[in-house]
Amino acid sequence: MKRDIKRDLFSWKERTDRLPLLLRGARQVGKSYIVEEFGKKAFKNVVIVNFEFRPELKQCFTTLDPVEIINKLRLLMGEAIESEKTLLFLDEIQECPNAIMALRYFKEKYNRLAVIGAGSLMEFALNSSNFRMPVGRVQFIYLEPLSFSEFLTASGNEQLRRYLGEIGLNSVVDGAVHQKLMGLLRIYLIVGGMPAVVNEYFESRNFLNCQRIQNSLFQTYRSDFGKYANSSAHKYLQKVLYEAPRLIGNRVKYSNIDPDSKSRDIKQALNLLELAGIIYPVYATAASGLPLGAQVNEKKFKLNFLDVGLMQNACGLQSKLTLTNDFVQINSGAVAEQFIGQELRAYSDSYLERGLFFWARDEKNSSAEVDFVVAVDFRVFPLEVKAGKTGTLKSLKLFIKEKKSLFGVRFSQEKLSLYDKVLTLPLYMTEQMKRLVLEAENL
Repeated sequence: MKRDIKRDLFSWKERTDRLPLLLRGARQVGKSYIVEEFGKKAFKNVVIVNFEFRPELKQCFTTLDPVEIINKLRLLMGEAIESEKTLLFLDEIQECPNAIMALRYFKEKYNRLAVIGAGSLMEFALNSSNFRMPVGRVQFIYLEPLSFSEFLTASGNEQLRRYLGEIGLNSVVDGAVHQKLMGLLRIYLIVGGMPAVVNEYFESRNFLNCQRIQNSLFQTYRSDFGKYANSSAHKYLQKVLYEAPRLIGNRVKYSNIDPDSKSRDIKQALNLLELAGIIYPVYATAASGLPLGAQVNEKKFKLNFLDVGLMQNACGLQSKLTLTNDFVQINSGAVAEQFIGQELRAYSDSYLERGLFFWARDEKNSSAEVDFVVAVDFRVFPLEVKAGKTGTLKSLKLFIKEKKSLFGVRFSQEKLSLYDKVLTLPLYMTEQMKRLVLEAENL
């Protein structure tokens, strides 16, 4: 499947100041596949060092000298490794922390060789207390599940994606096109963006088969617990993994996850699942300026799950998504909020760590909460996920007034419009949000 991140990889290859690259992302989002496909197209050959499959290759990294490392790899693997012609791919690199540290010296002493490292549980190696990160000598890039726009491309609807990219605020979206996009969105909410599930859907068009693969992915995540937590922590990880999809859209209280467990145990489990890339915290921010992350209250947070398909599967919502037209309202809007959070991550700069934020005012008789807050062109904008034309958008308008925002953004099933300081976008146009916000700014 064609992934947008390939554009970034080809640009990276052509840079004269190219750094070794570490591709980060949760298990099964397609990291290895992406790198191997990119390598075949962009280089003469790809040499894959998989430390999980061939643990003996760790011995090549007992030294940090790249010349020695390359010579050992040539001998053990019997493959040519040539500057400018070969992509050296260090897969499951978290199994060999020395390989991560050696990347610094590839930049300093062997910079004509292209090197990419990837690993599903790399975050645990990077956050280890005894690990020395080669700061300034390695570049990070992040991969998420397929976005809805990538899903359009993969499903043969690239023309629809291009059409959305050309729509302006004064454009009128044809009703039939709108309905087709909403139908495709419904499928995406069921299937999600995990490559194995998407591939199964395109091959069989069978939602039950997709559900079985989603279930097996959950089992994969459970089987990973032993790799990053001691056995006593497993029961808390199980509880959090079970409850997290059901908490989307709500502020998290440790007691809601398990009233019989200590807060510190639940908090640790949340932190571990965040490192594994399975959950993402959405922190409350004062939103009084930039950066939004400098004004967070870490005690107030919500959750976004790795993938909307996995989320709805865990909550047993497939049949509701299949049968109802008003899918924004399903599970009190949690599926739609999960979708927007996931889309915001997907369309972020792939070289920057992703952060999601919301805004809340907890005052007696004057409480308010906005689903998301984003920065566009050095300005702060509130985002709400709402169904239909109903609803007062009280919190959104309160934020606009209090923070002196030019306008707010509402995602819904309605067509594109700008009225009374509210930019309404259909859910399927999340990729176009920043472009249309900038257009609205200049009106």
